[in-house]
Amino acid sequence: METSPPRALPSGLATGLVFFASGAVLVLEIVALRLVGPYVGVTLQVSSSVIGISLAAIAYGTWLGGRLADRHDPRVLLAPALLLAAITTVGTLPLVRWGGEIMRGGTAPAVLLLAAMAVFLPAFLLSTITPLTVKLQLGDLRRTGEVVGRLSSFGTLGAITATLGTGFVLVAAMPSSWIVLTLAGALALAGFGLGWWLRRTSPGLTLPGRPRTRAVVVTIGLFGAGLGASAPTPCDVETAYHCARVDADPSAPGGRTLILNSARHSYVDLADPTHLEFAYVQWLGALVDVAKAAAAPIDVLHLGGGGFTVPGYVAQTRPGSDQLVLELDGGLVDLDKKELGLRTGPKLRVRVGDGRVGLAEQRTGAYDLVIGDAFGHLVVPWHLATREMAADISRVLRADGVYAQNVIDYPPGRFIRAETATVAAVFPHVALVAPQAALDGKTGSNFVIVASRSPLPLDEIRNHLDLVDEPVRLISGAQLDGFVGGARVLTDDYAPVDQLLAG
Repeated sequence: METSPPRALPSGLATGLVFFASGAVLVLEIVALRLVGPYVGVTLQVSSSVIGISLAAIAYGTWLGGRLADRHDPRVLLAPALLLAAITTVGTLPLVRWGGEIMRGGTAPAVLLLAAMAVFLPAFLLSTITPLTVKLQLGDLRRTGEVVGRLSSFGTLGAITATLGTGFVLVAAMPSSWIVLTLAGALALAGFGLGWWLRRTSPGLTLPGRPRTRAVVVTIGLFGAGLGASAPTPCDVETAYHCARVDADPSAPGGRTLILNSARHSYVDLADPTHLEFAYVQWLGALVDVAKAAAAPIDVLHLGGGGFTVPGYVAQTRPGSDQLVLELDGGLVDLDKKELGLRTGPKLRVRVGDGRVGLAEQRTGAYDLVIGDAFGHLVVPWHLATREMAADISRVLRADGVYAQNVIDYPPGRFIRAETATVAAVFPHVALVAPQAALDGKTGSNFVIVASRSPLPLDEIRNHLDLVDEPVRLISGAQLDGFVGGARVLTDDYAPVDQLLAG
């Protein structure tokens, strides 16, 4: 006697289930990037790891779901899959936040393991939903193509909706931890609701789990939520782009350090805007000091705001200067106003948006000084490091204007050499500021590239650099050519910044 196939889910319910499960995977993937960023940075390698781990989870989950669908009644498995996905989703918070404290840094094993902790298990479980649901809809083999095509299409639409909704709405409206907990709650409700519906519509169906088992599941979920809520977070504020924190300096009453994704990005002395704590900021301050006549107002364009230390220094030492800061992160600007004493006005304006887009909107020959200090974690965004970008900076500078670009690199120094070569491909006069040990390839460091279309006042710059706290060198000419060697010029078509930094 031939057995009939399991009763199909209603078409609308099946479609909604696949749409929801596929969308949940993409929410997890996007939020995972924000969860791991404070510990291992936000680089191309980190993004690639999260995407790759997510795709692996989808591949293995889909394969397992298909095998289970052929061996068991899929109706018995759908609700438990959603509930287990809810529990593992909650578990990502304590896993990443406790594990991240142990695995800080950007090594490949740490990045991959933390990415797996953030997304693999819940994405794996959610990916079993689609093949289980497809099996329930295949009651008529003549409609196989239609059924598979419809569910596959709606699964993709769910992923697209979740991607756009998370990127444009959820991240701006909620902290990452709340997005994760809300998603876990939605998965749990969907699991319990689907289980209740299946019991009501299929009286002879035996779903796994007795009341005691369900109580244990709820307890585990609540315990995981509690762990996630109590896990240490490196953020005071989670902006659209950064996990941000401001720490008070115990040795200086007005000292404040801005921490972005666990890296010290800026230091501001609320009592003395002329105090420059970090060495590279002192180098930038020296360049500000030699621009035009002493104390004369200058027009400055800043690519990246951070803690607004340099704009504050310019305003204090050169009253009347006109400054524009292009800062991508509006939430960071708000934090600077609240915690770091930032005061904007007609002479210190902020444009929230991408630095390159904002640069393109500036008038030709409008600035005496352009300072490039934009970073994604410890990496200069690739599109701000190309020859085309340098050409547009040259356009907005006056004939004797100066471009100063802050770069971080580590031995063997492949990126700083390539970036210096890139700037030199546009500007005829280039110099480089760095500690001797960094120039010798013995240690990582900040470097500041100095460039102009007119000859640079090298002796005057050296005199001012002699006053900074730590010994530093300014090299140019043949010395700089020897340092750069045959480094390749970066372009919009080819700028492997992350790979150069990875050594």
